[in-house]
Amino acid sequence: MKVLRLLSGGAAHGLVEQVRPAFAAKTGCTIDGVFGAVGAMKARLLSGEPADLLVLSRALIDELAHVGHVAATSVKDIGAVPTAVAVRTADAPPTLDTAGDLRAALREADEIHFPDPELATAGIHFAKVMRELGLWEPLADRLRPAPNGAAAMSALAASTSAKAIGCTQATEILSTPGIVVAAPLPPGCALATTYTCAVTGHAAAPEEAAALIALLTSDVGRDARRALGFA
Repeated sequence: MKVLRLLSGGAAHGLVEQVRPAFAAKTGCTIDGVFGAVGAMKARLLSGEPADLLVLSRALIDELAHVGHVAATSVKDIGAVPTAVAVRTADAPPTLDTAGDLRAALREADEIHFPDPELATAGIHFAKVMRELGLWEPLADRLRPAPNGAAAMSALAASTSAKAIGCTQATEILSTPGIVVAAPLPPGCALATTYTCAVTGHAAAPEEAAALIALLTSDVGRDARRALGFA
């Protein structure tokens, strides 16, 4: 069976898994996907790792298109994903209407789980918010960064601490058993990231990549994308 190689931000993992059966039925092709922090996926592509399709933030796709690493005519948005706060299913969600509420919730937490603050979109933003709230250094011993959002949320779900909390893209929270979205980050701290797909400049399976883009962005699948956390 032919293989389509995909490098994707973790925010799109659940969506890719949802369309995987339809893609295989339509193309006779399987997906070999790597999911993680968007900065790490960009680095893998630039290091020479073979890839047919990218699903990254719009900003990174535009950057890669500008230097010829993706086919500009293939670029298509999937949707926007809010960065959100997560708690374990059995925990009462905190009030998160304001930046002050967020500061209080983070101060009360004994573990704070989030993705890579250098390479992951949500992690970079959350670290910025923590610094703006004056909490990055005071709460340093409570911070639990992980390589990507999926790993961070799995760690949150498994945590046995009294008051664990987390932050990543809403799609990654919704696809992780044992945790729920408490709320998007409040006004003044909020971030919505548009995720975008594109065929790479040296794709070995460009037709199959285009077919997967069609499934990921179809009008028919809009409600399913919303259920997974895409606006």
